[in-house]
Amino acid sequence: MILRKTLKVIWASPNTLLGSLLGLVGILFGGKAQFARGAFEYHSGLVAWLLRRFPNNVCAMTLGHSIIGIDKESLEAARDHEHVHIRQYERWGLFFIPAYFLSSAYMKYKGKNPYYDNHFEVEAYRIAAVNLRRDSTNSKEARFENLGSIDGQANES
Repeated sequence: MILRKTLKVIWASPNTLLGSLLGLVGILFGGKAQFARGAFEYHSGLVAWLLRRFPNNVCAMTLGHSIIGIDKESLEAARDHEHVHIRQYERWGLFFIPAYFLSSAYMKYKGKNPYYDNHFEVEAYRIAAVNLRRDSTNSKEARFENLGSIDGQANES
């Protein structure tokens, strides 16, 4: 079991390195870092500035075992969703980013939303919604809705 997890971490490590480099540069420009649930998390400063330039009101983004977020609250609200992406990186490794963009391009070609209908986002919203239903606190529910899901459910296609 430990060997299997270690291999998954190694398989995702090039993307983790990319995310950590971005996070470390962010720290130089006013950002902060923390380690939560097995992932490096970076927020505020430069990473917040960069995320605010993405479409769809992105509040967090995962690169391997690194998560960048606008602020600490965004990271907390998006953590379940972003950890689904970590598991996707563990499955896809170096191929995750190209596969993600191909899925978005395909959805756009089909006339669908390239973010919400992206295969990887559909899975992340679905699993995070299941986790949310297990946690009945209203504050977490409100934060999840602010992540952009529609009625707490992903668009299934």
